[in-house]
Amino acid sequence: QVQLVESGGGLVQAGGSLRLSCAASIRTFSNYAMGWFRQPPGKEREFVAAISWSGGSTYYADSVKGRFIISRDNAKNTVYLQMNSLKPDDTAVYYCAADRFTGDALRTRRSSYEYWGQGTQVTVSS
Repeated sequence: QVQLVESGGGLVQAGGSLRLSCAASIRTFSNYAMGWFRQPPGKEREFVAAISWSGGSTYYADSVKGRFIISRDNAKNTVYLQMNSLKPDDTAVYYCAADRFTGDALRTRRSSYEYWGQGTQVTVSS
């Protein structure tokens, strides 16, 4: 069964950094593009970043561009989200997700991702 498990969330002060990890049980992990989404309290889940199956292409939401870095290690079946210069508005539950589309055109719609993790809480204090 496919399972994605996020870790690395926690409480951090504004301006600080945090690295999230997502371990995937997907047998053919390298055939999936991976994405990170987040859901602030009382708001809709929104796209954060995505990385192609090969790791050769990345795409970021404007709100995190220049601050967050998505990466993956296919040998470890793991995708990462390095979060720098964190702001209180970054507070949310962060989810990783898997997209079977293997092209280098990264997708941002929630409906494009068929597998989701349980989420990990990130809280940024002011």
